[in-house]
Amino acid sequence: MFCDPFGHTNPENLVINGANEIGMNNYILFHDQEPIHLNIHKDLFDVVARNTVDLENSYMDTGPQKRAIVTSEFNSEFVDHVCMKYSWKSYYFFFHGWAALDWYRGYDKTFLIKPVAKRKITKTFIAPNRIVAGERQHRLEILYHIFKNNMINNHISCPATCPAENISIHDAVKPLIGKYPDIESVFAQQTLPINFEGETNHPMHSCWLSLFDECAESLLYLVTETVATGRRHHITEKTFKPIAMGMPFVIVGTKGSLEYLRSYGFRTFEGIWDESYDYSEDEDRIKHIASLLRSIDELPPAGKQDLFDMAQEVIEHNWNHFYNGGFETVLWNELQQMLYQIQKDFR
Repeated sequence: MFCDPFGHTNPENLVINGANEIGMNNYILFHDQEPIHLNIHKDLFDVVARNTVDLENSYMDTGPQKRAIVTSEFNSEFVDHVCMKYSWKSYYFFFHGWAALDWYRGYDKTFLIKPVAKRKITKTFIAPNRIVAGERQHRLEILYHIFKNNMINNHISCPATCPAENISIHDAVKPLIGKYPDIESVFAQQTLPINFEGETNHPMHSCWLSLFDECAESLLYLVTETVATGRRHHITEKTFKPIAMGMPFVIVGTKGSLEYLRSYGFRTFEGIWDESYDYSEDEDRIKHIASLLRSIDELPPAGKQDLFDMAQEVIEHNWNHFYNGGFETVLWNELQQMLYQIQKDFR
């Protein structure tokens, strides 16, 4: 079972890939595109559970039934919860790694990405933001710190209305007032929307690279990941954009995101700047990231250029690991191990 089209997880999007002419047993839900949000996906999971019971009742002679869910989040308390609730066994593979390799293939053969050694750094970071409400409020938090600390002389985008939730930013920030009492006034001082040059309405850019000129001027890419709280590792194609563009990065994600990325053979930037934010608890991580950004933003242009030059060895390693087969080999071994384990468990 899986959801179609890509990224849609409503119950009506559920597809059951079976056959009526044979007895069916052993059911696997592929929920590998989106992170699990218990408040959003309960209806979908309930429908899956009802469908498996109906199918099992139709084929009582097929023996004991086995049920499983395949996800793209590792060491996840949310996966643990649904497996306990629905009696599912869980399997994992890095879906978004495969997606990034597919979507960003070939860019290393083009003239679009400016050679690292020829870049003149004039900005601290680039920070694209599109969906900022609902489960993505951590993006409003980091924007709050950017605006409050006057780091707006960077490449930033921010909608006036969240395109997914259809809620104005001024309403979307209200649940954060308890944490940031002045957040309404900070956002009220900004003229929204903020668009990149040549863009309107904050187009979806997930499946391709873009903003080449802005990236070439920026020391680092501020990745605001899909999820940033809770015990789980869930990195998406967003993190691979700077890697595929030949850039350093800071990740606004869950605790241990950098460590998780390193486990796939990539390197990060400890020793060039402070990456201790990766070990901060949820309530403090964004504040630590904002402090890091502010300290870099206060550097003169020559200081930012020096940091970029120091990062070139790591940039080159990550570029080669992504484009020249190293990452794919790691993913392929992982995927094979998952499939072999499913085959073994479902005999």
